[in-house]
Amino acid sequence: MKKRVVLALGGNAILQPGQAGTYENQKANIETSADSISKIIKAGHELVIVHGNGPQVGQILRQNELAKEEVPVQPLPICSSESQGFIGYMLQESLKNRLPEKNVATVLTMTEVDLKDEAFNHPTKPIGSFYTEEESQKLAEEKGWVMGEDAGRGYRRLVASPEPKQIVEVDVIKTMLENEIVVVSTGGGGIPVAKNAEGKLEGVAAVIDKDSSALRLSKDVASDVLMILTDVPNVYINYGQENQEKLESISIEKAEQYYNEGHFSDGSMGPKMAACIEFAKLGKTAIICALSDAVEALEGTAGTRIVG
Repeated sequence: MKKRVVLALGGNAILQPGQAGTYENQKANIETSADSISKIIKAGHELVIVHGNGPQVGQILRQNELAKEEVPVQPLPICSSESQGFIGYMLQESLKNRLPEKNVATVLTMTEVDLKDEAFNHPTKPIGSFYTEEESQKLAEEKGWVMGEDAGRGYRRLVASPEPKQIVEVDVIKTMLENEIVVVSTGGGGIPVAKNAEGKLEGVAAVIDKDSSALRLSKDVASDVLMILTDVPNVYINYGQENQEKLESISIEKAEQYYNEGHFSDGSMGPKMAACIEFAKLGKTAIICALSDAVEALEGTAGTRIVG
């Protein structure tokens, strides 16, 4: 049966840990991803692809830093939009080559946030280059940046990670879906924007969690399925321990119990499970699975499914 699917593609599908961020490496990874994604499209489902962009934005920020004496430095929202463009291009090209009969398009997507969100008072998301403690103090004084130590590797700029209020281009995305266009949207959680005192949208220095934005988009386009792709075939409790247990089909109540017991870390599976639990509360299906298992997971034979 035809389903409307919002598919959140993890960062590893674009750049593997430890890989150099070359075009060749990223394109090769996306080609592999496109093999699986194209199967979902061939099965007749409507599809919106949301992707991560952390390593790519980091590269762009580093380019800013290295070239600042020759090229004007661009603000974070511009860096986010740049990453949406080139990742979208690679996905479009790869999918179009596999499905020449399909229309595939990237929507440069803004995500509105609230400047009153408490996250702006407590920036926690590290971005960009690493600095010494002395350099970080100087940047805090000169640029007003909030700086913090990142896992003993040095100091980095910290920005807010607010909750998404709405996907600005949602009506465009819905129109495209209704016309059987495969949509790449809300890359990196979307370009963060907020309304100023005049009620006009302006870019803000923030990073929105991709999975939270995928949830917001899933609600707004009335998708049947929220699917979050990872580098593991299932969600586990007691992960990495002798009593590790694979989760297959579980209730909202059981998923919330495991979440509250701390089985899912904030930096990896936690946000994915939080988004899926919230979506399942709508009486719909939320799935976490490996990229290679996407079609089977939609059929109910693979991955972890949270059902209402």
